Amino acid sequence: MLFLYVIVLLCCVGLWIAGILEQRRHFASLEQIPTRVLVNGIRGKSSITRLCAGALRGGGLVTVAKTTGTAARFIHPDATEEPVYRKFGISNIVEQIGIVRRAATYRPDALVIECMAVMPALQETNQEKLIRSTIGVLCNVREDHLEEMGPTLDDVARSLSRSMPVGGVCVTAEKDRLHILQEEADKRNCRLIAVDPESVTDAELRGFSWFTFKENVAIALAVAELLGVERQTAMQGMWDAPPDPGVLSVERYVTPEGKKLRFANVFAANDPESTLMNVKQLEDLGAIRRPISVVINCRPDRVERNGQMGAIVPDLAAETVFLIGHPTRSARDAIPTGFTGRVVDLGGDRRDPEELTAAMLAELGPASSLVAIGNIHGQGELFLECLAELPLDDSEDPFDAVPDGDGLDQETMQIALPRPRVSVARPPEPEPYSWVAPLETPTYAFRIPEQRDLARRFAARHGRSDDQSSADDPHHSHDDRYHSYDPPQSTRNP
Repeated sequence: MLFLYVIVLLCCVGLWIAGILEQRRHFASLEQIPTRVLVNGIRGKSSITRLCAGALRGGGLVTVAKTTGTAARFIHPDATEEPVYRKFGISNIVEQIGIVRRAATYRPDALVIECMAVMPALQETNQEKLIRSTIGVLCNVREDHLEEMGPTLDDVARSLSRSMPVGGVCVTAEKDRLHILQEEADKRNCRLIAVDPESVTDAELRGFSWFTFKENVAIALAVAELLGVERQTAMQGMWDAPPDPGVLSVERYVTPEGKKLRFANVFAANDPESTLMNVKQLEDLGAIRRPISVVINCRPDRVERNGQMGAIVPDLAAETVFLIGHPTRSARDAIPTGFTGRVVDLGGDRRDPEELTAAMLAELGPASSLVAIGNIHGQGELFLECLAELPLDDSEDPFDAVPDGDGLDQETMQIALPRPRVSVARPPEPEPYSWVAPLETPTYAFRIPEQRDLARRFAARHGRSDDQSSADDPHHSHDDRYHSYDPPQSTRNP
């Protein structure tokens, strides 16, 4: 019996020593990355991560990024990206250790990484032990994950504040609970910067080939300014940055019956406030038009969110409300009485997706707009796959003209011509790690295969070799001013 106790004791000591060595190795990797930007908040984290990385790349800073949202991606300094591989499809904040280690092999100027923790204690661990950010981003405070961070929005704000860097700087676009964020920042001796979305002009927003919000752009500009990147240079880098796979998008299809359909994928904005904001933006841009129908995808582990989506049906003024997934009753019961007659229940977690899609299209008019809200997983993913098999609507109408010199279809916000890649300093490619799935070619974020092929041909025709890029890139040898920013010292409050 004593022998077994000795074995257990030795194993515990061995694990303790291994943990200490792993922690020191991780901290050594962090020391090789002078600026670490941790992006947290409720909605828009992935897009902001990409915008910040693009802005810094535009300024000539060697920047590595990692997103966690709809599809986790590791983004290299040359803006190419790879999907992050997860065993059994399960995410865990421990994967940040491997991401930091791989990023450190680039000897980058900055790492922009999205927070993947939800529980308040894990958010603090992610900041204090895994990332140790020098610049924090807290994009917004919305109604989501109330079970873990709630029950009130004030509690959510305080929970998100656990990712603020002690003695560092934090950038936010939150307005309603800015006073709470300021209180939490003062506790951590953290300088809080509140950005003004209206500082981003409409002309600057039109430069993007995908939908985004002024709040997101304003945050990225503030981060770039902290690191000495000029505004126009940062904007060019953001314009050239590829969008997130879950970015707000609108597609135009033709149904088998010859009906014209405008489909808006708003699944990524799965809280009421963000959903309404996205739909309003699409309407203002003319990307979707009345009459508008809504499809709500329900999940058994998101019953509260299902009800939230049902409750905003009057605000959307939907002509028809389709319910899919399971349990649809959680959304149906939240829909006000005056709108229950517009509900078409197509629920069921085992329902054939092709049958579901056909039934939905049969209810639509000859020219309709369909908005998908809720959560994408489950029947939502299957529905999108069926919808993607429909032929695209390439017909023109008076609103479809592309502005001269823009290369952007203002109606669908689809890329008409690919933009040239931004010039960046590209270090040698490190050895791949097992947790990042290798890709033979860069991942271009274009929805249509023809656009992806066109983009690759464009890049091949205008691209340069690695040696030429290093020799000709004016940003390859960095100016000392990019290294003068020392967040732990210069951002302390007096």
